[in-house]
Amino acid sequence: MKIFKLMATGLLFLLNTSVFAEPHADEALKHANAAVTHGKAGHASVLVEHAEEALKHAQKSSEVSKGEAKNHIDEGVKSLESAIEHGKQGHTEVATEAAEEAVKHLKAGNK
Repeated sequence: MKIFKLMATGLLFLLNTSVFAEPHADEALKHANAAVTHGKAGHASVLVEHAEEALKHAQKSSEVSKGEAKNHIDEGVKSLESAIEHGKQGHTEVATEAAEEAVKHLKAGNK
């Protein structure tokens, strides 16, 4: 029975390429949500900090993602870049909207 479980686990691991993407996608989503929260509170600089951290993880997730998930992650990356750009300019409302868009894409890419 132990051998069967070990073999099944190994097979699932090999077949599921999203195993590698999941931790980075989860971290990206966590930080993107924090960016939205701080943006809604009017904290542009903290929004930028979280969006930058989310961007790092989203880019790593994109490297190993495939298909539709990759498309969503890549769109999330673009939205995070926009959130960072606008947040640095002090455009908190626009940056928050971009971060919210990133959250939508990251959720869709992490299914």
